[in-house]
Amino acid sequence: MKKLECIVKPFKLEEIKEALSEIGIMGMTVSEVKGFGRQKGHTELYRGSEYTVDFLPKVKMEIVVSDDLAQRAIQTILNVAKTGNIGDGKIFVYPIQEAIRIRTGEKGEKAI
Repeated sequence: MKKLECIVKPFKLEEIKEALSEIGIMGMTVSEVKGFGRQKGHTELYRGSEYTVDFLPKVKMEIVVSDDLAQRAIQTILNVAKTGNIGDGKIFVYPIQEAIRIRTGEKGEKAI
């Protein structure tokens, strides 16, 4: 099993969720986060004063998938999330040793 941790632009979340659902991925955890990378933020005006916004709003998606579905899920996220502009995000892939569904005690891929 693999855990995909994806940092994407917030307006892409619904489109990514629908695309993943079409390939059979039904569950994910989503968090609203802030961060910056090469974008380095931007400046804004508020009541005539200029200030720097260093941390930009992003969405972090955490998805656990079987090994055989991982590459397909990664490619789906890449296709949907890519705008071609700086700040499109990142995907991190981690191996998952074990998954256990608390309600039933199911283990491994049955638990996801």
